[in-house]
Amino acid sequence: MVIAVFKFIEGFGLVALGLGVRHALKGDWAQQMAHWIDLLRTDPHNRYLLWAVEKLSNIDEHRLRELSVGTFFYAGLRLCEGTGLALKKRWAEYLTIVTTGALVPLEIYEIYGHATWEKTLVLAVNLAVVAYLVWELRRNGNRK
Repeated sequence: MVIAVFKFIEGFGLVALGLGVRHALKGDWAQQMAHWIDLLRTDPHNRYLLWAVEKLSNIDEHRLRELSVGTFFYAGLRLCEGTGLALKKRWAEYLTIVTTGALVPLEIYEIYGHATWEKTLVLAVNLAVVAYLVWELRRNGNRK
């Protein structure tokens, strides 16, 4: 059930991100960034903020649409996993193992390129989720 809740949080977070990207398609990036910086009382000279603004300024409208579609697809996948796991469906365990396990090589590559404790933690959590679900499938092999 903990994994299901985490998948719901991921899914709804991605829906919110996708809606934010869709909203960004309708306006001026610079004006929106200035509004959020002011609203959140953020230091406009923060190095992380400047890095994000630099990255976002290079995104064109076509790429933004692609990101929006991808974000909604991934949100749907996470919400599907969460629903299936909450309802104790076997297919959801398989789906979660495949989708989570598929990201492990990419996470290892990222850690190899530049190791941080955050990346290592994400890898450890994902490996634990996969291991637990495989264990559950083996333990409850006859369950449908």
